[in-house]
Amino acid sequence: MTTIVLLHAHPDDEASQTAGTMRLAADAGHRVVCVYATDGDHGTVPADLVEGETVVDRRRAEAAASAEVLGTARVAWLGYADSGMTGWEQNVGERAFHAADTDEAAGRLAAILDEEDADVVVGYDWHGGYGHPDHVKVHHVVHRAADLAARRPRLLQATMNRDAMRRLYLAAKEAGLAGEEGQDWDPDLPADDGNPIGSPESDLHWHVDVRPVMAAKRTALAAHASQEDVGWMLGMPEEQFAMVFGDEWYIEEGRPAGVVDGHPLLDG
Repeated sequence: MTTIVLLHAHPDDEASQTAGTMRLAADAGHRVVCVYATDGDHGTVPADLVEGETVVDRRRAEAAASAEVLGTARVAWLGYADSGMTGWEQNVGERAFHAADTDEAAGRLAAILDEEDADVVVGYDWHGGYGHPDHVKVHHVVHRAADLAARRPRLLQATMNRDAMRRLYLAAKEAGLAGEEGQDWDPDLPADDGNPIGSPESDLHWHVDVRPVMAAKRTALAAHASQEDVGWMLGMPEEQFAMVFGDEWYIEEGRPAGVVDGHPLLDG
């Protein structure tokens, strides 16, 4: 049995980015641990909060529901606050993950890596996929935590295949499905930090086809019902959803160039 620890910035990030990889690993008998850097307190405020319930309460409950769907053995929290998008005043808040000391945050994650005797740790690419301050911070914290761990784990970086997204965008545009109102589909446009989204295909090492567990991925997303983004994702027809979310991509530094079709735990 291999233990894989994934650090995600906010509750719901696991569902859209690595849910298929997680479920496939759990189905194969591996231990999956999901760690959240922040409590997602700047997410959408649900209209149906009950008296005494907070956004953080709801997002933790949603994370637990997603974990049950994905076969996640443990959910842990680093204890930081959501930093908001680039330029928000929350970026430098007292508890903001973005503003946290990297060594301190990495030490919290390294303690979990040691408790789990982790074989693999997963973070994000150098700009967190699309430049969100908390996602960028995940990249740095995971790298430092891997160095601090008693036994250094393999390190994977979850990302998006910019070239595959461009092909999908151009096909949608040709079909008349991405007009002026669909410009946000274009992966070459500036994302939150001004850089294009994801990573070029030439930088990638692992491609995981998660279509065999798409039902679990959709259900994990649905567990995060309080978040507006989830609504438009689940609003896609199943075939379109599989086109957009059926592939998960990873960078693994030190591997030879070229993409391997397979699961980094099962085929690595």
